[in-house]
Amino acid sequence: MSLLEVANLRARYGAITALKGIDLRVEEGELVALVGSNGAGKTTTLAAIAGSHRASGGTIHLDGKPIHNKPSPEISRRGIALVPEDRGVFPSLTVDENLQLGSYFHTDKKLVSEQLERIFERFPVLMQRAHQGAGTLSGGEQQQLAIARAMLTRPRLLMLDEPSLGLSPTLVDRMFDIIGELHAEGVTILLVEQNVTRALEIADRAYLLTTGELTAHGTPEQIRSSIDIKAAYLGGI
Repeated sequence: MSLLEVANLRARYGAITALKGIDLRVEEGELVALVGSNGAGKTTTLAAIAGSHRASGGTIHLDGKPIHNKPSPEISRRGIALVPEDRGVFPSLTVDENLQLGSYFHTDKKLVSEQLERIFERFPVLMQRAHQGAGTLSGGEQQQLAIARAMLTRPRLLMLDEPSLGLSPTLVDRMFDIIGELHAEGVTILLVEQNVTRALEIADRAYLLTTGELTAHGTPEQIRSSIDIKAAYLGGI
């Protein structure tokens, strides 16, 4: 049994069909990349899994239990954390206050303190700016804050939506290093990325999404050799 199983997932925005019946799975400990061009349905897929966009059909199971009919707070409590494309930090709150929201569901203060210590070791800039407003952070710092906050929920599955979007090349390198480190520590990750080359460098498996349909699935090597992905990305990768 896979940690996450998505079957025949469909989603709409009014009259527009965003997902046309996709199937995907994520095994515990895997890093799975979901790649595709703008408008392919990648963000909608994550939103449907997280419960922030209600699917129009299909099923989603976590640990064999259905979650497609659950509200997003319940899905979060069950262990799915989404770092959205816009990062979702609260700009009027301090870095520390944003992080506290990540441990909202956990009552073991000692464990939360230990987790926070590890977070600050991984993201030292957040400790330096703990009492600073999150809205004053750079894009890269906000992305680190968003990932740190998600990790404080102790997720069974961490979903990252375009974590490298808008970052400088140096920060993109740092972001993929962080994702690779989390994966090496056993964190299960579903990664949505337009930077296909970098995503395939760290993924165990990948899915190619094209206008709401999965058109390829396999190892990074299999995806790289796919004719579909070469056509979709203006000459390939």
